[in-house]
Amino acid sequence: MSDIQLVNVRKDFGATKVIKGINLAIDAGEFVVLVGPSGCGKSTLLNLLAGLETITDGDIFIGGKRVNDTPPRDRDIAMVFQSYALYPTKTVRNNITFGMVARNIPKADQDAAVAEISTLLQIERLLSRKPGQLSGGQRQRVAMGRALVRKPDVFLFDEPLSNLDAKLRIEMRTEIKKLHQRLGKTIVYVTHDQIEAMTLASRIAVMDNGHIRQFADPATIYEEPVDLFVAGFMGSPPMNMLPGKIRKQGGQYVVTTGSAEDAPLDFPLPPTLSKRVGAMEGRDVILGLRPEAIFAAGTELPGAHRFVFERPVSVVEPTGPDTMILFHHVGTDIVARVRPEDARPEGALFQFEADMEKAKLFDADTTLRI
Repeated sequence: MSDIQLVNVRKDFGATKVIKGINLAIDAGEFVVLVGPSGCGKSTLLNLLAGLETITDGDIFIGGKRVNDTPPRDRDIAMVFQSYALYPTKTVRNNITFGMVARNIPKADQDAAVAEISTLLQIERLLSRKPGQLSGGQRQRVAMGRALVRKPDVFLFDEPLSNLDAKLRIEMRTEIKKLHQRLGKTIVYVTHDQIEAMTLASRIAVMDNGHIRQFADPATIYEEPVDLFVAGFMGSPPMNMLPGKIRKQGGQYVVTTGSAEDAPLDFPLPPTLSKRVGAMEGRDVILGLRPEAIFAAGTELPGAHRFVFERPVSVVEPTGPDTMILFHHVGTDIVARVRPEDARPEGALFQFEADMEKAKLFDADTTLRI
C-alpha cells in the first residue's frame, strides 16, 4: 500500500486553468472518491496521478516518492477506465495477461495469476470468450482483472460504472467495495454520481471548478457540508434551500422565508443554531433542510425541535419505500420525504413537520455554512 500526496498541484491547458492549486493527502489503504459535476477537473486530476498528463506546477508523491517525472509504467499504479479498453480480438484470458506477456512474466506465473484473479472476480467460465460475447458488467470485471494482476500499490478508477444500467451499477459497486476490503489497497475513484461516492468512499473530495471544496468522510460531507455547493451537490434528492432572514420572535430566533404574497413561514432555530446567530439578526441567510427532515406531521421520529406548517401539494412522486411530496415556497419546489401511506393527492392541503435539529444555515453572501 502507498499513500498519495498532492502539493499545490496545478494543470493548465493553454490559457485554460483546469486544476487550480490542489493539496490532498490520501492515506495508504484509503478508498478516496473524487466527485463533482462534469468539467470540474476530477478526471484530469486522476490522469495527473496516473502520469497520463504532465502537471503544470506542484508535486505529486506516491509512497513518499516524487513522481512528477516518472513515466506511468513505473508509478506502481493500475487504472480502470470507463470504456473498459479491452482488446476485442483477444480472449478474456489474453486481455488479462497482455501486460504480463509484455513484461516477459513466466507462463506459470501468468496462469497462477489468472486463476487467482478469475476466482476473485467470478469470471472463471468467461476466460475463453471475447469481449463482444460479454455483458457490460462482465467486461468491467475483466478490466478490473487486468488491473489486479499487476498487483500495484494504487488503483485508479475513472467512472468505471457509468456505462452500466442501474441494477448492474449497484451490483458492481458492491463488488468494488468487497474488493477493497479484501485487498486493502489504496484506491482513488472518480465519479459524478454522489450515491457511488457516499457508498464506496472512506473519504470524499468534492470538487468544483478545479478546486476541492471539502475533503472528509461521507457522514461529515452529508451532515456538515462546508458550503452551499457541497450541501446542494451531495444528496438525492438534493437539500432544499430556502432564502430567508434571521429575526427574533418571542424570545427565540427564527428564519423567516417567503414574502407576504407567498405566505411566509417562520422556522424556529434550535439552541445549537440560535447560539451562532445572536449577532446576525436581520441578516440574509439560506436555510437548508434535506427532504428527510420534512415529513408528515405527527410522524413518530426522534427530535425535540419540530415546526409544523401547512401547504398544498403540488407534485407527488412515489419511489417505492418512500414518496416525495413537492410543495411550492419561496419561488421553488420544496421536497419532503414521507411514508407512502401518508401521501395526499396533488392540490390537497398537507400538514408538514420539519425537524429543525437537522436544519443547516448558510451565509447568503459567502455561501459558507454558519
